[in-house]
Amino acid sequence: MAAPAVIAVDLGGTSLRAALAGPDGQLGPIRRTRTDARGGPESVVAQIAALVAEVCAAGNDPEVLGVGLASPGPLDPFTGTVFTLPTFQGWHNVPLRDLVARATGLPVTLENDAASAAMGEWRFGAGRGVDSLVYVTVSTGIGGGVILDGRLLHGRMGMAGHVGHMILEPDGPRCGCGNRGCWEALASGTALGRIVREQLAAGAPSSMQAIAGRPVTAEDVVTAARAGDPLGVALLAAEARYLGIGIVSLLHLFSPERVILGGGVSTALDLMAPGIAAEIAERAMAPFRSVPVVAAALGGNVGLAGAAAMAFQSARVPVS
Repeated sequence: MAAPAVIAVDLGGTSLRAALAGPDGQLGPIRRTRTDARGGPESVVAQIAALVAEVCAAGNDPEVLGVGLASPGPLDPFTGTVFTLPTFQGWHNVPLRDLVARATGLPVTLENDAASAAMGEWRFGAGRGVDSLVYVTVSTGIGGGVILDGRLLHGRMGMAGHVGHMILEPDGPRCGCGNRGCWEALASGTALGRIVREQLAAGAPSSMQAIAGRPVTAEDVVTAARAGDPLGVALLAAEARYLGIGIVSLLHLFSPERVILGGGVSTALDLMAPGIAAEIAERAMAPFRSVPVVAAALGGNVGLAGAAAMAFQSARVPVS
């Protein structure tokens, strides 16, 4: 891979991935390992350092400008501190950026994974060519990142963009954050899975009643809806309604040129697009109604692409 290069690292609760990346967003072979989420910060830092060394060796020891690290949060990208990782043991105010820099001998840029995904889509994916966008990932939870006037929006302590915790129904279901009626509690993949299981337990007729041996998931709802199952179709219509309502608030708050949907639930955007558009047409002020809502383009590599973009930005190397 032609110089300059950076190493992109995507830290997830299940897997840890790393790859060499060029300023065009192209990734080299991706190295991965299972994240030692129960081993504490020192173990995870050692895993990151080992993957970085492996990537460098596989790339014939290229001249690496730095490491871009996308991590779950909440975290402060300015100080490089991860406040806590709910699914990891022993993580409390961990100076992850400095620990990884010390272990690898390279400068490190740390960013929240959803914000990193927004950067990736902006520089290399569905957000190319615009100066303002909102990226929303709809998966286990709902997260997001905002690019505003050509810059990633950070806010106090780098905590901007927690769009999943907008409250849409004050008396709605309890969210993992402790509040009620958050967008995440109403429209995430986890919420959709919970709702379908409740409906099936109440006896709702559906082909999904035949699923045995495991909990029914949001993915099952999408599959059923594509097959014309009435319950699947109805639940995706309700999902589209809540996504549309949330997107209207994002349009009014940030006035983006584009809204990009990523995450597992976004694979059903073709089915939900009419419902989302109907909510925008009904609820958004007129100047906002023409903003397109599009699917993310980078798939599972969006975190790595965003981490690479951040590392190049820190090294003051333009991306293309």
